[in-house]
Amino acid sequence: MRSPSEVGAEAVPLVRPLPADTFCPQSRRRFVLIAAILASALGFIDGSILAIATPAIRVDLGASFAETQWISNAYALTLSALILVGGAAGDRFGLRHAFVAGIALFIAASLACAVAPDPPMLIAFRAIQGIGAAIMVPGSLAIIAKAYPKKERGRAIGIWAAASALTTALGPVLGGVVLSAFGDGMWRVIFAVNLPLGLVSIYLLLAKVPADAPTEKRSLDLGGAALATLAFGALAYGLTSMSAEGEEQMSGPSIAAGAVLLIVFIVFERRQREPMIDLSLFRVGAFAGANVATFFLYFALSANLFYLPMLLIAGWGLRAAEVGFIFLPLSVLIALLSGPVGQWSDRIGPRFPIASGSLVVAVAFAGLASLAYAGIHSFWWGVFPLMALMGLGMALVVSPLSTAVMTAVEDKDTGAASGINNAVSRIGGLIAVAAMGSLAAWVYAAALNSGAASGNPGFGEPAPDVDAARLAASDAAFAAVALVTALLCLLSAIVAWTTVSGERLPWPRGSGAPQR
Repeated sequence: MRSPSEVGAEAVPLVRPLPADTFCPQSRRRFVLIAAILASALGFIDGSILAIATPAIRVDLGASFAETQWISNAYALTLSALILVGGAAGDRFGLRHAFVAGIALFIAASLACAVAPDPPMLIAFRAIQGIGAAIMVPGSLAIIAKAYPKKERGRAIGIWAAASALTTALGPVLGGVVLSAFGDGMWRVIFAVNLPLGLVSIYLLLAKVPADAPTEKRSLDLGGAALATLAFGALAYGLTSMSAEGEEQMSGPSIAAGAVLLIVFIVFERRQREPMIDLSLFRVGAFAGANVATFFLYFALSANLFYLPMLLIAGWGLRAAEVGFIFLPLSVLIALLSGPVGQWSDRIGPRFPIASGSLVVAVAFAGLASLAYAGIHSFWWGVFPLMALMGLGMALVVSPLSTAVMTAVEDKDTGAASGINNAVSRIGGLIAVAAMGSLAAWVYAAALNSGAASGNPGFGEPAPDVDAARLAASDAAFAAVALVTALLCLLSAIVAWTTVSGERLPWPRGSGAPQR
């Protein structure tokens, strides 16, 4: 799991059926691995540091709270809506060609983000960046699987996963140090650093790796992708508009339009010969349940990872260098424990690890809510241990959840199942940032008796001095978010316990199990 919101949400690679042979000679496979690691690092670093840099972006560009939400959501929207089409593009045009195209678009958009003069332009470039990521993210693991023969594939994927965990863990720490040392304007470096990494990756792929042949002449469901983008975009806009000054009247119509477009999307997909999403898979109870649990869990994770840094930096006045460490235990514990937990899940079935892990995450988020409600402003003795507890819970969930998704369907459908679950986790993050932002803004304004409208900074907006009333309002706003997400994690545990199989696997799953 990585996903921002991308720890999580930022890099849950698409898993597809593994090829029987390889297109790449042995002497050149290391270049495939290096290129895939560098490309993965683009999304991991970009996504995890952005949460730390958000207060700095607000100061430097003068972004409103709603614009801040859309700086995250524009990327999440296009990525979640198009990632299944991006995976299909690799099958149709060849993985190397599609992978290079995705990286090129991603770094071009990143460079545009780095020089964006105002929030609307940054939001637009972030949406384009998400399109590049929708092509790039599925290709990183898929090209490794296609380049390496079965006997070497597990080791290569292990190296890729370890490097991914390292970049996810260190990215926010290094980004926080840079922002603290050199000032708010250095947020632009976060995007600019993608250029050299991406160019090296493209060079290796084009100069050192042969082109692979397309595996399927399947059509790209661009109509479905467009409908999904419009539907989830309208829903996110409606939820965000609830708290946006001057746009409240658009909330109801936007949400209604999103709901209608979602129904149209479902009808459209059911009539497609090669749909982007095989809706028939949701008739399998275990598959549907695992995806509902995924949505709740990644909704909760994304909301906390987006709004907690705002509270700590803009509310508590902590330095970005310090706040960057909140991502460290999540990445490290997932990297260290996913393998052993996966083996444990194979022995006892995925139900208990998913349910117990979700409960641990619920306790962690409830703890964060309690800290905020009580006004206990201790980072190293309060927030950091609870983030470590949350990391432990996610480590218990990630591998068994992937197993539950993959084993709920027939072998021929595992690639589609993994892709759907990937998209569900990202859609959960998209809706979380929009909905929980409105909740935070409401609670914050109520705590100040609508003082935000009379000149006080809004929730998550940095200010030279933080008075006691604004600090208490910030605590109350985040506590509401943390409490709601704790309840959603509890629901995730209940859904997993009642729908996911509690039986051990009849045979060991191979190294092709999905990596989150």
